Amino acid sequence: MPKIFIAGCGYIGERMARSYRESGVDVVCMVRSPEHGARLTAAGFSTIVSAFDDPSALPELDLTNRILFYLVPPPGGGIADSRARNFIATIAQAGKPAKIIYMSATSVYGGDGCDVVTEESPAVPDSAMGKRRLDAESAFREYGAAMNIPVVILRVSGIYGPGRLPLMQISQGQPLLNESESGPSNRIHADDLAAICICAAEQGINGDIFNISDGHPSSMTSYFNVCADALGLPRQPQVSLDEARRTMSPLMFSYVTQSRIIDNRRMLTRLNVTLRYETLSAGLAASVPPVPIHSPIPEE
Repeated sequence: MPKIFIAGCGYIGERMARSYRESGVDVVCMVRSPEHGARLTAAGFSTIVSAFDDPSALPELDLTNRILFYLVPPPGGGIADSRARNFIATIAQAGKPAKIIYMSATSVYGGDGCDVVTEESPAVPDSAMGKRRLDAESAFREYGAAMNIPVVILRVSGIYGPGRLPLMQISQGQPLLNESESGPSNRIHADDLAAICICAAEQGINGDIFNISDGHPSSMTSYFNVCADALGLPRQPQVSLDEARRTMSPLMFSYVTQSRIIDNRRMLTRLNVTLRYETLSAGLAASVPPVPIHSPIPEE
């Protein structure tokens, strides 16, 4: 039976940790927040609390024969993922993991067109976040090659689920890009993503890259509208591309203007995945709580 180490055991990692524990698997969770760590410890998980930005703060980590899931988002700013590189430098001094699963993002592909994106499409990110994600991919691949450790990359589209819907943006009536100017974007439900991560650990082989989405792209504007309807809130106003460029934050503007259609066929066939929430309507029906809880919009 494998042993598991989840670095960045948050929204998705906790789902994985619970699933593994139900199967009797030894799981260690690593988080940045002391409060989060205390909650995981109280729930019965072996927990390590540490910052990732300061290399000297990282504890000695013995990952011998453990499957490592690295789910830590990159830091803000720059084009390199210093957190991932700090982590790799630390674990390189101890026993090596059996396999590494790195959760990347589809932003590594860029997003200025509506072509279908496969795993063979060029990874030429046009955003700083995409460049940081690609840097982390390279860092884990280089480490894996040097240490003869299999590395599997998951390029994940926008994540949604309970507690992770754009409630604040909808409640504040923040403007959306006109539907006619809003290109396709992609999503995956949190429960499906957690299950896919586990499948990747079981069936993925060295060098594998998998695009992760539900296979039903829609525009970001359409997504926000459907979320508003599900939450029982008024839909947001829509503005032209020129007005959006003037009035939206750079982060929000990048979300609404990037467009791509993610091909998820390799995920479905190679990992033998059966999605629980193949459509947004099904996923939202299982995601809207009696009293919605805000969480930031997901990265893609």
